[in-house]
Amino acid sequence: MNKTVNLEQALLDPASVFARPEEVRDRTELTTAQKIEILRRWEYEESEIAVAEEEGMVDGTPPILHRVLVILEELGAQVDTEQSPPTKQDGIQP
Repeated sequence: MNKTVNLEQALLDPASVFARPEEVRDRTELTTAQKIEILRRWEYEESEIAVAEEEGMVDGTPPILHRVLVILEELGAQVDTEQSPPTKQDGIQP
C-alpha cells in the first residue's frame, strides 16, 4: 500500500520522497500540475548536478535529468532544451 505523498517535502527535495522520477508520474493522488511542479524542481536539481559533474565534483550518482525530461514531456509539459540553468560557461564569472 502506498503511503500519502508529503507534497511540501516533495517540492523541496523530490529525491528525498521519490526514488525514481517515474514514481512521480505514477502517483494517482497527485494532480498533473503537482507532478509537473515536482519534476520541474527535480529537473533544476539534476541540472545543477550536471554542472557540478562538468566541474569535476562528481559524487558517483548517475544523472537522471534525461528521465525527468522525458516524463515532463509525457505529462504534456513544455520542455525547453534551449533554456536551462546557468552552466560554468554561461554563468556569471567572478
